[in-house]
Amino acid sequence: MKITEVELFEVEIPPIPPIAKYMPKIYDLTLTRVTTDEGLVGWGECQGRKADLEAAFTAFVGKDPLALDPFAQPDTMTCALLDIAGQAWGIPVHRFFGTRVRDRVPVSYWSCHMEPAETAAQAEIGANLGFTNHKLKARPWDIVETVRLMRAATGPEYTVGVDPNTMFVQPSAAARLAAELEPFGTVANFEDPVLKDNLDWFRLLREKTWIPIALHLGAPAGVLAALKAEAVDHINLGGSAVQVRRCAAIAEAANVPIWVQMGGLCLGVKAAYSVHLQSTLANATLPCDELPFTRIADVCAGSLVVEAGHFVVPESPGLGIQVDLDVVKKYRVA
Repeated sequence: MKITEVELFEVEIPPIPPIAKYMPKIYDLTLTRVTTDEGLVGWGECQGRKADLEAAFTAFVGKDPLALDPFAQPDTMTCALLDIAGQAWGIPVHRFFGTRVRDRVPVSYWSCHMEPAETAAQAEIGANLGFTNHKLKARPWDIVETVRLMRAATGPEYTVGVDPNTMFVQPSAAARLAAELEPFGTVANFEDPVLKDNLDWFRLLREKTWIPIALHLGAPAGVLAALKAEAVDHINLGGSAVQVRRCAAIAEAANVPIWVQMGGLCLGVKAAYSVHLQSTLANATLPCDELPFTRIADVCAGSLVVEAGHFVVPESPGLGIQVDLDVVKKYRVA
């Protein structure tokens, strides 16, 4: 088998209107389609512009996709090569990562920072769709009112992941806000609440609140440092599939649950890839941040199923999704 063509599609699918009001464009995304002489096609997805990626990816033309080490390639090519290998051998991509431990992967609904009433309205939509957790970008001046209105709109079972991107700044402010939020009983965690250059602050904050404290991390060394400092209750893991798998194993050894954000505000290809990986990670028990449903169109045409706040892990060979080329072409910008 030989690779005959590597095509890159830089696409720009707008966010849904409530998000687009504040974030009309999120970031550059490029889909990769790898075609073989035996008719098998593999897909990948990454952040970045086609012009910056094309030379490196077209170098794969002429190579045998089954002879390459997929885990030694850029992650979007890892995905595409595993997609092809899975189709060739009749197995889903998750089989390449290990034993599947779940057939449904929890996922959060999501909002950028909005006015509190707007966020509460979005929470009601999320709850009606079957989601049970809502990740939101938080700000210190209105997070308490936001959580209050969300609870009033959805009830006590709909939880909130509070991510201020370090904008609570210092433990004193974060501890005060935690004390005001605790009575609602709906805050699932504080992610990156304070500046990240001092792990002692995170350990101190853990002593001041029962709300779990989380860090968004990537490199294995960072995960190990956070665990040794007793700085976290939860960890949000990003990066390549290989990196996430390594980091998850370190966290699992310390009995720390994780959630995964390989793509975040991504398209369905990256989300499917992440879902396959997460289905094999024993401690990936928290709702993930793979959010293709935050855009107005779906490149997978519903083939990556979301039900009651969970992705259904595909079981067909390869990624187990169907990419809708009409959608790709409609929103292609390069």
